[in-house]
Amino acid sequence: MSRKPVAAQPGERSRVELTFDRPQLLSALFGQYDRNLVMLENRLGVYITARGNRVGLEGSAEQVALARDVLNDLYHRIQRGEEVDGGLVDAAIAMAAEPTLDGIFAADRGSAGGTGGGAPPIMIRTRKKTIVPRTPAQAHYMRELVNNDMIFALGPAGTGKTYLAVAQAVGQLITGSVQRLILSRPAVEAGERLGFLPGDMKEKVDPYLRPLYDALYDCLPAEQVERRIASGEIEIAPIAFMRGRTLADAFVILDEAQNTTPAQMKMFLTRFGQNSRMVICGDPNQTDLPGGVAASGLADATIRLEGVEGIAMARFSAADVVRHPIVGRIVEAYEGPDA
Repeated sequence: MSRKPVAAQPGERSRVELTFDRPQLLSALFGQYDRNLVMLENRLGVYITARGNRVGLEGSAEQVALARDVLNDLYHRIQRGEEVDGGLVDAAIAMAAEPTLDGIFAADRGSAGGTGGGAPPIMIRTRKKTIVPRTPAQAHYMRELVNNDMIFALGPAGTGKTYLAVAQAVGQLITGSVQRLILSRPAVEAGERLGFLPGDMKEKVDPYLRPLYDALYDCLPAEQVERRIASGEIEIAPIAFMRGRTLADAFVILDEAQNTTPAQMKMFLTRFGQNSRMVICGDPNQTDLPGGVAASGLADATIRLEGVEGIAMARFSAADVVRHPIVGRIVEAYEGPDA
């Protein structure tokens, strides 16, 4: 592989050669038509050459070091059976540039494609996959999910707030740390009129709760999801069904919390029981309530509960969007300083 060099970053020039001991994995590392390497070149301003199982990196010393860490990290992920795509490459670049999160990387700094480093210390294991953080904010959030009983996850869509909460809940359900998984969200229409919905109560509310089902099926085999729902181990219900209950020995998740009223939020938070964990996910800037953000129970709760012992706040921004990169740019366009 040989391409015209791109402009390197200012600073001392450096050249590093990596040797990978399993050449059969390099096609996954490089990507189709070397697209992963091209992304590294464009994002970091380095020049990359590949011959056999050797990869050469040339550019400024700092950017070469980042490219080396990213390649080693991606290589170890492939060794563990993870699928590397453009989103993961983009996330790995962002993580490598974060100076306070060295421990997240599977790869040892300075290693040359070896097998050292092991799995990253921050991870969530489910029946179907092992989940690791893709951004510094996700790493912080995953720590809070372990260390606190109540967590508010605040930020735009696509940052992994609900997905990581569901994954952590599934992990704790599997290990027996909790006995039940309760997923809830307000049944508020997002600007359109859905009209009369036929069917029983479950069929009426399921369209509102579909994102929660999607996250569940991504973490557990379908037959286990259905069996656990039938047995009551997993409960998915609108927030109105929470009134009058005490949710003990449970991992409780409230999604789309920006669409709760202050009274609904207070009711939900006070359902908290012994040996439970509660995660409240939402985007404070995007509410479908008639009164807008001022009427949101999420905005009210974050003001009231900021700094309360045992309650953590994990905040995400457009930079943490892990969907297609264009989604992050759309969020910035809508929520930037000129919005």
